[in-house]
Amino acid sequence: MTRRHRASERLNSLSPRRRTVVRAAAATAVLAGPLAAALPARAATETPAFLHGVASGDPLPDGVLLWTRVTPTSEAIPGSGLGPDTEVGWTVAKDKAFTNVVAKGSTTATAASDHTVKADIRGLAPATDYWFRFSAGGTDSPAARTRTAPAADAAVSGLRFGVVSCANWEAGYFSSYRHLAARGDLDAWLHLGDYIYEYGTGEYGTRDTVVRQHAPTHEILTLADYRTRHGKYKTDPDLQALHLKAPVIAIWDDHEFANDAWSGGAENHTEGTEGTWSARQAAAKQAYFEWMPVRTAIAGTTYRRLRFGKLADLSLLDLRSFRSQQASTGSGSVDDPDRTITGRAQLDWLKAGLKASDTTWRLVGNSVMISPFSIGSLSADLLKPLAELLGLPKEGLALNTDQWDGYTDDRRELLAHLRSNAIRNTVFLTGDIHMAWANDVPVDAGTYPLSASAATEFVVTSVTSDNLDDILKVPEGTVTAVAAPIIQVANRHVHWVDTDRHGYGVLDITADRAQMDYYVLSDRTSPNATSSWQRSYRTRTGTQKVERTYDPV
Repeated sequence: MTRRHRASERLNSLSPRRRTVVRAAAATAVLAGPLAAALPARAATETPAFLHGVASGDPLPDGVLLWTRVTPTSEAIPGSGLGPDTEVGWTVAKDKAFTNVVAKGSTTATAASDHTVKADIRGLAPATDYWFRFSAGGTDSPAARTRTAPAADAAVSGLRFGVVSCANWEAGYFSSYRHLAARGDLDAWLHLGDYIYEYGTGEYGTRDTVVRQHAPTHEILTLADYRTRHGKYKTDPDLQALHLKAPVIAIWDDHEFANDAWSGGAENHTEGTEGTWSARQAAAKQAYFEWMPVRTAIAGTTYRRLRFGKLADLSLLDLRSFRSQQASTGSGSVDDPDRTITGRAQLDWLKAGLKASDTTWRLVGNSVMISPFSIGSLSADLLKPLAELLGLPKEGLALNTDQWDGYTDDRRELLAHLRSNAIRNTVFLTGDIHMAWANDVPVDAGTYPLSASAATEFVVTSVTSDNLDDILKVPEGTVTAVAAPIIQVANRHVHWVDTDRHGYGVLDITADRAQMDYYVLSDRTSPNATSSWQRSYRTRTGTQKVERTYDPV
């Protein structure tokens, strides 16, 4: 979004707060004090230690990627560049007691990779639960469960994924992760972007209250900064709990870099005072791949494809590394065929993969909403905060140029490809917007529903990041009750939108339908927030349309 800050990215909901311009610091002197205080006390007395948990990701039929970070000495905090080389062993077993070991090995954690390690395990059986742990210097990490994908040609009766996005540390607690971890029935979980946020303390929307302070407290710019912020997130107990229970499949959005990132810069980056964009982008990417159980994909990005038997494949997009700069709203350049959100190579890869797919469902991990969106005739008191949240002008044309709405030629080409090749059962899974949506994806929104739908889209709300009730500081549901009907009148492909709540989704897939169950939290500011089912929508095979269903899976 093209404004300096979204309203959800400010301390004050409707007036911008200029972020502090920070100078890059070389880690140890600046970071050691606050970070040492932030880490558990055992860091100083029990080393090596696994203070940041363990995780797995990117499941394949014969393998999975394992991850951890070891703290070899008390001063070897994330981003410090300190600490000796440390041998880290890993063990994979078929049981939690590790009596039936199927793979083991070791690698070396070094300061050059911030003492993070990955082990890409192969030779495993498909569609199988495994347990794994790491060890260093006589200390074992917690044991974690992971699961391989089904064999490529397997007839799979069902799949179940947790779906999350947009977790602002300072706005609240990550109870969504805890409730997903408690389920115990996930094949994997999808993180659709904004796993971390780049802002300094108090610069991102929190209803004027920083619930818990992140580290470093300044906006992150350098490799040490990004490593420190990732390290802080990985100390969250609810996030650690979910990583212990199932493999993650993650893509990045803008806040893993800076707000409204594009290939040559970002809205929240100032050349000169904050260094070059290329250096910041490189630092952010390096820290991401160090700290996330994600395989480095094509050209060092996150676009890649995973397969889950004959039931589904999952194309994961990188909509930040190759995109053109966001257009000015109302400029007309949103339709310029020379502008792109995917880049030519990625769009060709996506189209080819969708056409060649022989699975029942084609899932697309998509960080920003592809369905067209118009505000319509909202009242002034609702238009202003909604425009702020979406990065729109408070008066004039309602268009979010950070989403696919700002790159209509790419969208037109992709949807035409789906229609002309009779590609059915394409489901976009989306985050970013801090609201929950269930949409048809129309070829021509202006004539819909008289014209065709090319796909469907399920958008999950934020884990903690501000939505409209936070901006207006009103009770949950207040804005949705007024705004949702108006939004749906102006956008007839939108079956449902909730502008107010925080939570997560559970996607359940069978041969007959793909269903998203939407869950909401009682209070993002409470570490003990409860979770409740809110609504469910599904798309039945062959329909390319969404319908409501009245029970969760």
